[in-house]
Amino acid sequence: MLYNDELRKQLKEKFNYANDMMIPKLEKIVVNVGCGEAVGDSKKIKSVVNELAKITGQHPVTTTAKKSIATFKLREGMPIGAKVTLRKDRMYEFLDRLVNIALPRVRDFRGVSAKSFDGRGNYAMGLKEQIVFPEIDYDDVDDVRGMDIVICTTADTDEEARELLKGFNMPFKIN
Repeated sequence: MLYNDELRKQLKEKFNYANDMMIPKLEKIVVNVGCGEAVGDSKKIKSVVNELAKITGQHPVTTTAKKSIATFKLREGMPIGAKVTLRKDRMYEFLDRLVNIALPRVRDFRGVSAKSFDGRGNYAMGLKEQIVFPEIDYDDVDDVRGMDIVICTTADTDEEARELLKGFNMPFKIN
């Protein structure tokens, strides 16, 4: 695996870690899709769940509304989205497909922002359409939906996390 073979050595040399356990690694990847239209049509949430399952290879959890909002005809407990938490092999496989297949298929793609780190070594990004993944058949899509992708690492600083993601070929914008 790329991380164990090459990346750990590079990171240890660059940041002069005293212990191998200090080397940052990927912890999990969370993929979240919101579907506010599900309030009016319950079939929409089923299509979101099916598409997210195809993309990630894992059955998603349906997220529900925490509060009722009368203006949006939303009641507490209604399904309004889906999310998947990927770990271990599925996480690495998803990151590989995201970086090497899906991101190059994004329209007018010039790289992902290098400023989307949270200060603790986690990276968040968004995609505007789910059809950039090859698992999704364009003819079967009823609505184009975006998704949030959060990559959680064990890195203490953003610089360490940026180097870790660069090792996985994450295409950051050059400012």
